[in-house]
Amino acid sequence: MPEAVLVAALRTPIGTAFKGSLRDTTAHQLADRIVKATTEGLDPALVDDVVLAESHYGGGVVARHAALTAGLPRVPGLALNRHCAAGLSAVQTAAASVRAGMDRLVLAGGVNSASTAPRLSFRGVEGPWVPPSHPDRADAPNLDMSITVGWNTAVRAGITREEMDAWALRSHRNAVRALDEGRFKDETVPVDTPYGPFEADEHPRRDTSAERLAALKPLHPEIEGFSITAGNACGANDAAAAVAVADEGLGLPALAVVRSWASVAVDPAETGLTPVLAIPKALRRAGLTVSDVDLFEINEAFASVAVAAVHRLDLDADTVNVNGSGCSLGHPVAATGTRMIVTLVHELRRRGGGVGVAAMCAGGGMGSALVLEVPAP
Repeated sequence: MPEAVLVAALRTPIGTAFKGSLRDTTAHQLADRIVKATTEGLDPALVDDVVLAESHYGGGVVARHAALTAGLPRVPGLALNRHCAAGLSAVQTAAASVRAGMDRLVLAGGVNSASTAPRLSFRGVEGPWVPPSHPDRADAPNLDMSITVGWNTAVRAGITREEMDAWALRSHRNAVRALDEGRFKDETVPVDTPYGPFEADEHPRRDTSAERLAALKPLHPEIEGFSITAGNACGANDAAAAVAVADEGLGLPALAVVRSWASVAVDPAETGLTPVLAIPKALRRAGLTVSDVDLFEINEAFASVAVAAVHRLDLDADTVNVNGSGCSLGHPVAATGTRMIVTLVHELRRRGGGVGVAAMCAGGGMGSALVLEVPAP
């Protein structure tokens, strides 16, 4: 069985939805940009497929559109959706095809434009319709993740408002430090927008503080003790990310090796706890344990998700989200999973190699994790 290696790993900067630099840049334009950038230096004849995650974008195949605009007319495209974990699953799907010996080189990633996503309608429903992630329940509403994911996770894992706010503040500080130190330079490609080139993540807040976070009102003050706020939750964002997954036999310079992956499902009320299950499952498949991992990327859909994983898996917090995550960088839903892989690869390379895990929860009671290894130079 051939190894699946990553030979390119790139992302766009992350924009703040509706009011940020990408507010008038469509998902198709973001996909076109990231696919073109990822194929630079590669032989187009080697590309077998393009797999892109997309979310709430009307059911079209953005991946095929991007293949055509990237000058790959004979390369098909696949649209993939696993809610928040879709970008992670796109890379897993590509790696599976390569390891099975079916494809030699697959471009995989995700694209998200919350700012320009179409407004859907459904017969018999007044106003905009949002596809539900699961059957609606009072304890797990399918259109309110602050309860279903953020609050339920905090309650089940015994996490306080102070812990979540402290984690969110840490996230912003890590992201700002990464930006200032140029840690994202090698992984980001600029995007031309109607307002000029967009070159750096704009969501992290330099001026946030413990006091400002503590002053934010809970999103559901009518629920006694409710502790989820806009500050300890992720943002709404726009971005794209992609990797090139290749058969090692092609001899292309490898940035990382995909070691294993796993996806899990639980009752929707426990969605935020799925990384706790997905991470050990993926590591077992690679013959590893959490002690073998040098860095973790655990998406901060809500701060409670990352904090719960740290507590329940007994992780060293200093190895988790060292460059920020959802609370600071933001959560461009369909792109986030791939964005985490891209950041993980480049940060491990900066540190001289090692084992990394990207993991996240996903709407409807799902979760996923991927294990990769960056070889020492």
